[in-house]
Amino acid sequence: MITRFVNDGLEFDVDDAGEPQAPGVVLLHGFPQDRTAWAGVVPLLVERGRRVLAPDLRGYSPGARPRGRRPYALDLLAGDVIALADQAGLERFDLAGHDWGAALAFHVAGLFPERVRTLTALSVPHRGAWAPSALRSAQLWRSAYIGLFSLPKVPEWVLGRGIGGALRRSGLGEEFARRYAERGRRHELDSALNWYRAMGLTAAFPRVSVPTLFAWGDEDRYVTERLARMCGAWVDGQYTFEILRGVHHWIPEMHPELAAELILRPR
Repeated sequence: MITRFVNDGLEFDVDDAGEPQAPGVVLLHGFPQDRTAWAGVVPLLVERGRRVLAPDLRGYSPGARPRGRRPYALDLLAGDVIALADQAGLERFDLAGHDWGAALAFHVAGLFPERVRTLTALSVPHRGAWAPSALRSAQLWRSAYIGLFSLPKVPEWVLGRGIGGALRRSGLGEEFARRYAERGRRHELDSALNWYRAMGLTAAFPRVSVPTLFAWGDEDRYVTERLARMCGAWVDGQYTFEILRGVHHWIPEMHPELAAELILRPR
């Protein structure tokens, strides 16, 4: 079992639960989360005989917060996930991600299909699906925060003043919203904003051939149904699209049983 792994001169914190020889599952969080977003999901997967690794990703772990936007290109972030699997001794693994973690999970599965057994993406579709819908009025409005977070200095000021209210209005529970907002006030999330600033550094998004399930809540205030439905155009392998009725964006925190069921669903 491991508590840290190293890649690209950076040191990452990771939770590693379950029997070492059990089938591995890697969980990738989004923004402004950390690995504790999966706290309710991990024991459910372990109970079902899985070994679960949930890392704090680049920009979040104290030892993995490089400056500037270039270290946050998706190819480098994908390399972190493979380094985790290598150092944990996982030749193949099931991969799940939420929010930015979902976008990264699609990228990892596209670049390294020989390593990923199944892919489960929650809330956010394949990055390639965004371009055709980016100029649609509904999605443009819902994605306005992305432009804000890509600016220099301004988003750090916003996070420093607290984002708890916005998170609660989007369906996140009080405990999680308060904790994420407090991390913003302590400037622990400043480096994570470079995920947004590095968006233009990735010119091509690989198609996905591994068995994939993408789940989207119809109360999600960040992603329209039209965009969610476009995700399947980027998956060449077995694909399932699930609409979760009455569910908001924050699936791992607010619906851990559902998240675990989706990850474990045979495909």
